Amino acid sequence: MSYGHIIEIDRTKVFDPAAFIDRKWSIWRGAPDGDGKSGPENQDERSLALTSIDLRKVRLENCLARGEDSITGEERRRRLERAGHVRLDAGVFLALFGEFRRCIPPSWREKTNGEITSISFDGTLLRGPDGRRWVLKLYYSDGLLQHDVTGLDGVRWGAANPAAVLPGGAAGLGSRLMHALGWGRAASVKAR
Repeated sequence: MSYGHIIEIDRTKVFDPAAFIDRKWSIWRGAPDGDGKSGPENQDERSLALTSIDLRKVRLENCLARGEDSITGEERRRRLERAGHVRLDAGVFLALFGEFRRCIPPSWREKTNGEITSISFDGTLLRGPDGRRWVLKLYYSDGLLQHDVTGLDGVRWGAANPAAVLPGGAAGLGSRLMHALGWGRAASVKAR
């Protein structure tokens, strides 16, 4: 199966969680330990600046260290930030779930350790009606592309729950740091 590698991100379409999920959802604002209602929106500005993406450069990172089966969503998010990865945002999610779904690499449809691979888009952090932090995710079930949200706290994230990222900023340092710490290296999947 062939697919296009370059997708366009229409930044005129602003992601509105209240319209996409439910009226009680919003983009998280402010610090992680706040109430998520005030301060700047918690989004990866580097991802928001992207108007196109080469899917061959997207990496799926789970950030597990050697010997770890799972970590909390908050810990995984901290590791992604420390590594300097560009965490893909809701705009990229919308493009892939919408007009560019045919471009999703076949490797994203494969199971990980027998489990459905559920790819998160941590570049946009959501505030749920329960006041907790959530991220959007895409996955294939019975051959159909699906979407959902997953909480960052109270949920364990394993090898089948990678984040879609681009090496960014100090990407070389981030990759060396990840390798030195044993994070995500063996279970990291590169989109083909």
